[in-house]
Amino acid sequence: MNYIVFDLEWNQSPGGKKYSNSRLPFEIIEIGAVKMNEQREVVDVFQRLVKPQVYNWIHDSIHEVIHVDYKDLADGEPFQQAVREFLKWCGEEYVFCTWGSMDLTELQRNMTYHGMEIPFPRPLLYYDVQKLYSLEYSDGKSRISLDHAVEQLELNQERPFHRALDDAVYTGRTLRMIHMETYGIYRSIDYYRLPERGSSYKLKFPEYSKYISGEFDCKEEILKDKEIADIVCVKCARMLRKKIRWFSYGQRFYFALSICPEHGYMKGKIRVKKSEQDLYYAVKTIKAVGEEALPMLVQKREDNKKKKKNSSKQ
Repeated sequence: MNYIVFDLEWNQSPGGKKYSNSRLPFEIIEIGAVKMNEQREVVDVFQRLVKPQVYNWIHDSIHEVIHVDYKDLADGEPFQQAVREFLKWCGEEYVFCTWGSMDLTELQRNMTYHGMEIPFPRPLLYYDVQKLYSLEYSDGKSRISLDHAVEQLELNQERPFHRALDDAVYTGRTLRMIHMETYGIYRSIDYYRLPERGSSYKLKFPEYSKYISGEFDCKEEILKDKEIADIVCVKCARMLRKKIRWFSYGQRFYFALSICPEHGYMKGKIRVKKSEQDLYYAVKTIKAVGEEALPMLVQKREDNKKKKKNSSKQ
């Protein structure tokens, strides 16, 4: 199996959000990738400039970063051709690797816009190298830029940043610094194509589990779904009773807390997100936590009650 480490550059409406195409807010203008074997040695590279078909001028802020203008892209390939060549180049057995979570989403959104069939498996699992870097070299939560990671790892910086192939090369070099025997289990899951209604995607890791629901017509339906509302121990898969029932926190989050008699506290977190169809879905994380989680969640719940009470008085 190969690692396909890729990076995209994209353009957006030069006239601002008012003139943006809602179906394609970011139009891909460059694809860069490196292919690495199982030993994470680079065996091939891929680079294509893509001729824009939606936005006919480069947004000023993007031009400042990547130093490409519309004249450079005029000789680029049509998007459909570039992507077909990219996917053929990827081969049969591979896993995508990106810096952050946006590139796969934007690749699929651009493919959908251009009427292309998406050939990827569902669920689509990949390596977010930015997350892996944080797990091994930081606190597992913070996310830093690629250039800062390269600097902190003291990697060779003979190439510029912020072009697709260059950033793919640097992401691949960073991937080589990850101890995959330890952190290779932490695959990410892409949310662009969600489970069918009534089904879900599930991932299990040593310290936490992740659940992605299908779509719902409204947010209120989400917690009525028993599978979403349940909290299961991430260690022994025992169904747990809730010490703190699910409560809302802001517009998009819910929290709850249960106790496993064998493995201690399990914190539940639900994040409500909007799908491509402008419907709602849930990403539920259950994580093993220490005793300090109880007073922290109690305080969170009380703070939320106060906010609601104060807003109702206004």
